[in-house]
Amino acid sequence: MSESARRSGEVVAFYGDDFTGSVDALLQFARRGWTGRLFTAIPDAAALAEAAAEVDVVGVAGISRSLDPEAMEAELRPVFEAFRGLSPRIVQYKACSTADSAPTVGSLGRVIELGRDVFGDRPVPMLFAQPDFGRFTLFGQHFAAERGTVYRLDRQPTMSTHPSTPMTEADLAVHVGLQTSLPVGSVPLVAYDDGLPRRLRDAPEAALVLDALTDEHLETVGAALGALPAPIFAIGSGGLSHGIAAASRGTMAALPTATPASGPVLVVSGSRSAQTRRQADAAAAAGWLVRPIPLSVDAVDSTIDEVLGALRSGRGVVLTSDDADTTSAGPRPVLEAIAEAAASIVLSAVRDGATRRVIVCGGDTSSRVTRLLSVESLSIAANPWGNVVLLRAHASDPAVDGLELLLKGGQVGADTLFTDVAALGT
Repeated sequence: MSESARRSGEVVAFYGDDFTGSVDALLQFARRGWTGRLFTAIPDAAALAEAAAEVDVVGVAGISRSLDPEAMEAELRPVFEAFRGLSPRIVQYKACSTADSAPTVGSLGRVIELGRDVFGDRPVPMLFAQPDFGRFTLFGQHFAAERGTVYRLDRQPTMSTHPSTPMTEADLAVHVGLQTSLPVGSVPLVAYDDGLPRRLRDAPEAALVLDALTDEHLETVGAALGALPAPIFAIGSGGLSHGIAAASRGTMAALPTATPASGPVLVVSGSRSAQTRRQADAAAAAGWLVRPIPLSVDAVDSTIDEVLGALRSGRGVVLTSDDADTTSAGPRPVLEAIAEAAASIVLSAVRDGATRRVIVCGGDTSSRVTRLLSVESLSIAANPWGNVVLLRAHASDPAVDGLELLLKGGQVGADTLFTDVAALGT
């Protein structure tokens, strides 16, 4: 057990609804000096207990954001029950800071129901705000920045037109309330001085949306959770992780900003966000090879040859999905076809030795590709800037073990992100 874990005598655990969100939670804890371990699937009880004895926070990266409620229960219940066996202080369901969810896909209402069933039928705090990422909640209304402008969530260009969970409601209690028969309420910022722990403990609602505009508000929520009896089950973004970590340990920790790795970067993208498209276009302008991701078996084989040729010559490569021929996916779901093609190309490139740094774009794509690469766990290799994290993969396959991965949400990063990452360590 780490010194900090010995001092606190507490375990914090989290499940991430996709891999990019899981990495963000790991980063928020690490910034406050918390040691952590992120599994790509639920380990056996002995491995989980061993990890919990060695680090301050244990996480499981999942895929629930893209699942229907029945599949979510099959995915989440074993993880929650395994966490309960650790006698945790806090369990966080790491959700996206834009509350991506719907009654039939990634239902946060179903998460509330499962969490209360496993950890006790107390009110579930929900905090989606993450100020350093441009996410804010005020009087229960959620706001999200895009390219320097803060929009109400249902008017943000990306989320209002999201392909699987379009946001038509900015009032988060209403949004989540449509996903469960349980009552969902909210606690406005102006009520925090009246005793937030008591409000969270005694609320008649099954879940409560919490406001935050600043990091100080996040820490207020974190301190309130710390005053509640364990185990506490909560839902929230990396802002919630920040609040929990900062309330327990105030000093910031210095993380590495670069690694010794060098060479060309391979990007595979299932994201269709405008920001990822701008990043691909910036890479193309810098001379990178940019192609649609192939979805048929024959096209994958020919693309591998082209990708290897470019990487061996020192040229970066981006494979995008927004201009892919989805009709060639056959009977498979498009997301599954994209992930399988991407993983096949990545494996060919790393086994060839053509690259040791890979960027995967899109939360759902990152989740699936990482698992298809048989990555067993992830640790932070570097945090070069902002919420961008380079991860080190741990795997039985020697070609994959030690590979540097950047798992990127669709809206994350500057236009020059891909070329900026390629320049690290040179």
